[in-house]
Amino acid sequence: MKNNNKLIGTGIITAITASLCCVTPVLALIAGTSGIASTFSWLEPFRPYLIGLTILVLGFAWYQKLKTQKEIDCECETDEKPKFTQSKTFLGIITAFAIVMLAFPYYSGIFYPDTEKQIIVVDKSDIKTTEFKISGMTCASCEEHINHEVNKLNGIVNSKASYKNGNAIIEFDKTKTNEKEIEKAINAIGYKVTDKKEN
Repeated sequence: MKNNNKLIGTGIITAITASLCCVTPVLALIAGTSGIASTFSWLEPFRPYLIGLTILVLGFAWYQKLKTQKEIDCECETDEKPKFTQSKTFLGIITAFAIVMLAFPYYSGIFYPDTEKQIIVVDKSDIKTTEFKISGMTCASCEEHINHEVNKLNGIVNSKASYKNGNAIIEFDKTKTNEKEIEKAINAIGYKVTDKKEN
C-alpha cells in the first residue's frame, strides 16, 4: 500500500511539472507578477516525457489497485477498510487532477480577461505592422499572456502571438505607441524580444 501512495505522489508531481511552464503565466497574471511568466519555459522540451511518465505511473498505480489479491489462509488477519488515501476513490481523484493539469495548455485562454477595446483610427497611414521575434514562449498560455499585456498599451490595433512561430505580429498606431514600448512590455513579463522587422 505504501508503494501505491508513492506512485500516486509521483503521478501528481510529474503532472504538475509537465504543466508548470503553461500554468506559470496564468498564475503570474493572477498574482500581478507578470515578470515570472517564462520562468519554467525550460521545462517545455521535457513535457512529452513528463506526460508519458505521468501516464505510466498512474497506469501502474491503477494496475496495482485493480489486480486480484491473493487469498489469505491465516484467520488472524481481518479485512480492514483501507484509508482514504489508499482507496480507488482517492486514486480516481488524483487521476482526474492529473488529466486536468496535463490538458491545461488547451484551455488556459479562459483565464485571461478580454482585452478587446474600441479602436479609433484617424489616419490609416499611421497604422504600422511589425513582427517581433520572441524567445521563451512554450504554449498557448504564453501567447495569451503576450497578447493580453500588449493590448494594454494605447494604440494597439491587433496583436497575434504564436509560440509555434516564436513571434508576435502586432498592428499599432505609430502616433500613440512605438516598437520600443511594445518590446518593453513583452520583455517586462519575462519573455525576450530577439528581433523585429516591419511588415
